[in-house]
Amino acid sequence: MNEGPRRLHPGTIVLRIVTKAPQQVAGLIALAAATSRSGIAVMLGIVTALVIGAGLFTWIRWRSFTYTIADGALTIADGVLHRKRRSIPFERIQDVSIDQKLLARPFGLARVRIETGGGEADEATLDSVTLSEAARLRAVLRGAVPSVAVDAAPEAPAHDIVFAMSPRRVLMMGMFGFSLVWVGLLFAGLNQVGDVIGWNWVDVRDWAGVARQEAMALATPLFAAMAAVVAVLVGAISGVLRTMLVEYGFRLEREGDRLRRVRGLATRTEVVVSLRRIQLALIERGMVSGRLGWSGLRLQTLGGSDDACGRQSVAPFAREDEVARVLAAAGYAPFDPLPLRPVAFGHVLRTAMVRGGVPLIVVIVTTFFLPLTGLALLLVPIPVALALLARRRHRYAIVGDTLQVMRGVLSKRVWIVPLARIQAVSVRRSVLQRLLGLATVHVDTAGAKGLGRPNVVDVAIEDAERLAATLLR
Repeated sequence: MNEGPRRLHPGTIVLRIVTKAPQQVAGLIALAAATSRSGIAVMLGIVTALVIGAGLFTWIRWRSFTYTIADGALTIADGVLHRKRRSIPFERIQDVSIDQKLLARPFGLARVRIETGGGEADEATLDSVTLSEAARLRAVLRGAVPSVAVDAAPEAPAHDIVFAMSPRRVLMMGMFGFSLVWVGLLFAGLNQVGDVIGWNWVDVRDWAGVARQEAMALATPLFAAMAAVVAVLVGAISGVLRTMLVEYGFRLEREGDRLRRVRGLATRTEVVVSLRRIQLALIERGMVSGRLGWSGLRLQTLGGSDDACGRQSVAPFAREDEVARVLAAAGYAPFDPLPLRPVAFGHVLRTAMVRGGVPLIVVIVTTFFLPLTGLALLLVPIPVALALLARRRHRYAIVGDTLQVMRGVLSKRVWIVPLARIQAVSVRRSVLQRLLGLATVHVDTAGAKGLGRPNVVDVAIEDAERLAATLLR
């Protein structure tokens, strides 16, 4: 059934004004300084005129935005002076997700994001509509139910909770999300504060009545210890806060042939992933958390992506049995490393030459000018040991109707790819691989890019051709 044009909720006007208000603070301060000599009345008048003008412009933009559902497509019209219209057929829509920002919750509004695949950008965004309208739009755009009235929410299907994280679990996950970004910002801010308040080390030294050498000998180790403690605390706290904001209330539910994920503290997001659009499963184990039995599971989809490779996090911090339960809900068998076979031993030689060859040449050449540099030759076994570990961890096999690939040294990744989802297979050989009789089998699925591909690196050329033929067959 076709519908007439509709607009976003009127509360969108208030949300946009409030959201953009912090961006105008600097301009208002400059304006107040420029008009301060003209009197408070003139200054308030100009500010009031600007606020009214901004509100009027926001209202015009809201008025000009419409969306229409008709003839099996979503049509969006936008623009004040330059009008734009784009139509998105239902069959192109890969996913429809809903999220609620912190300011939108008191108004009962949500943002609807429409994705058509590729995983890099939204095809269209409706910001903001009521929750009932958001649920209706998602059902209609997926063709789940016929178009109904705007205030009639579709009947919720039966659902089972597949995976959930308690606040304690989220907090524990945040402890492994250590970040040094905020540490740098903190010390940069302290440096600026010191310049503002006129902090001077010489004055402190003179006040303490000690010699410069004594002061430096005392302060240097103390400052280093304090800086290390502060860095660890700030890094840990920032990781916890970031994780709590993103993952708080994480819940994954199974609804028929879909998985529904809800999470977020500041911005509450709700994403539904169709099982038939899942391309592969990726299990990730961190350097520290993985050795403590924790794993993360992401599903690569045709739309609704968390990253540029089109992957959705469905179990970010889970035990092995929990990962297996989510895989089963997605229609995948649990990962079993026993059938996997290692790549060729030439992988050790090539990896050691690539990672350690250039540094070794630099050390040898530098030794002729600086003999002490020769001590760096003691580090040569490190890239060789890493290459041995890389070969030991890099395994692959066709298990049932899936290709399973494992890679990683400090952290580990496991790909489970249904053979029916493989789009293209190619065998490539670099110059060094030709000399060693090796090849890399590149496996492409829809949406996967770069490191997101389950490639099998450095297998014997005969095995590579045989594997490629099997995957294509």
